[in-house]
Amino acid sequence: QVQLVESGGGLVQAGGSLRLSCAASGRIVSSNTMGWFRRAPGKERECVATIIWSGIMTYYADSVKGRFTISRDNAKNTVYLQMNSLKPEDTALYYCARSNNFNPPPRKESEFDYWGQGTQVTVSS
Repeated sequence: QVQLVESGGGLVQAGGSLRLSCAASGRIVSSNTMGWFRRAPGKERECVATIIWSGIMTYYADSVKGRFTISRDNAKNTVYLQMNSLKPEDTALYYCARSNNFNPPPRKESEFDYWGQGTQVTVSS
């Protein structure tokens, strides 16, 4: 069993930064992929970024490339999402999730079996 708990969300003005954290209570292994998803008002939940636990291979949605950085601390079983140059369109509920797979890199909701409850990010203009 894996339990994921997100933190770090909040209200920030456009151009600001936030760092989201996702702490896993269970062991994350090298064959796992950790991901950040978000659901904005009126939109489908989308994959924002993923990282393969065994290495540093990452994926970013086009909308966040160059602004967001996903990273992990293996010793702490924690994944982070550094969010810079935030825009109002980044406003969403952000979820952390784990997948059992890594090859090919998972990006669909159905490929992730454990989910956090989400942390709200609101970007004002």
